[in-house]
Amino acid sequence: MPTPLRIALAADHAGYLLKDKIRIWLEEMGHEPIDLGTNSNDSVDWPDFGRRIGQAVASGEAALGVAICGSGIGISIAANKVAGARAANCTSGLMARLSRQHNDANILCLGERLIGEATARDALNEFISTDFEGGRHQRRVDMLDQG
Repeated sequence: MPTPLRIALAADHAGYLLKDKIRIWLEEMGHEPIDLGTNSNDSVDWPDFGRRIGQAVASGEAALGVAICGSGIGISIAANKVAGARAANCTSGLMARLSRQHNDANILCLGERLIGEATARDALNEFISTDFEGGRHQRRVDMLDQG
């Protein structure tokens, strides 16, 4: 089994059900999920949860993050406002794998209203099991920190 990871989870009201399933999947795999909320369908502001997960990952509190909203778009935009957060909105396992290999993404964003559980699980598995390739990609990732 791979080394257990601390993985932050965050969602708005449109993504909390999938977040709860992902928390269970991560626990079953031996990882340590950090649940940053929300935990109901009461309306909340996705920018708050995007910022929370971006800060948790960028600070090193968590090695990786998974953020969920209805489409995955809003929460990824919010997370990417945090320096050091590289959030990728993925709709397949291949996208998740490539986001890690080529972009060193550290937050997987998913849209609960757009993908099913099987796709979410595939994307999660690819994301947490894939390493950044570095090499020719490192220069491009470094450019992100230049502003």
